[in-house]
Amino acid sequence: MAHTDTIVAFDDVVVRHGGPATPPALDGISVSIRRGEIFGVIGESGAGKTTLLELINALKTPTSGTVTVDGENVAGRNRAALRALRRRIGVVFQGIHLLSSRTVRQNVEIPLKVADDTRRTRAERRAAVDEMLAFVGLTHRADHYPAQLSGGEQQRVALARALITRPPVLLCDEPTSSLDASTTGEILRVLLNARAELGTTIIVISHDLDVVKAVCDRALLLEKGRMRELFTVKKSDLRAMPSYHEQVRRELM
Repeated sequence: MAHTDTIVAFDDVVVRHGGPATPPALDGISVSIRRGEIFGVIGESGAGKTTLLELINALKTPTSGTVTVDGENVAGRNRAALRALRRRIGVVFQGIHLLSSRTVRQNVEIPLKVADDTRRTRAERRAAVDEMLAFVGLTHRADHYPAQLSGGEQQRVALARALITRPPVLLCDEPTSSLDASTTGEILRVLLNARAELGTTIIVISHDLDVVKAVCDRALLLEKGRMRELFTVKKSDLRAMPSYHEQVRRELM
């Protein structure tokens, strides 16, 4: 049973992309994610990690079992209810997906325009965007375009856009996969600050075990669609993450 501090729960979830003879993408997943934790999902390619995230955001529905977010069943919702659910879930994709023709400020403002309709004035939206850009350390980039930014800066814009509506849940699919060690540290500090200052529950897919050790409270190891292990993460200091030079020495020398 899910505890009262649970915000996302999977109860015996099975996902099949084909018929009954097809091996399931997820098989018998039961796990509760606690409000305010940073939860890692790890495993080899094809283990079912992305499918797990897509269930939370109702991009996929389980073949059997239930997925609940904040006590509400994700499946079987009409379009209006789905939109309401997705407004409460921020998403940072593996590909950053910023709009190249819009400035940093305009990219971050998009969810506010979609969610608020006319409830906020332009000045109020601008103030909210300015606050979020300061939160991710990109005030000085507000009027730049994505092509003028580094990969790490683009990812911080994506995080600002995902967090601008203050969603209780943030889903991150490989948020540091194309970044070097020092830039990865910047992204992870934003995630830690989002949990500490905004109370965001964060679910992170990552192949990088250093990332999991630096920020996750617990992690789920998936293997061929099944839960292999759920464990409490032995933390490492974020400052102790290897620099790019140290990674080179460790891997190549």
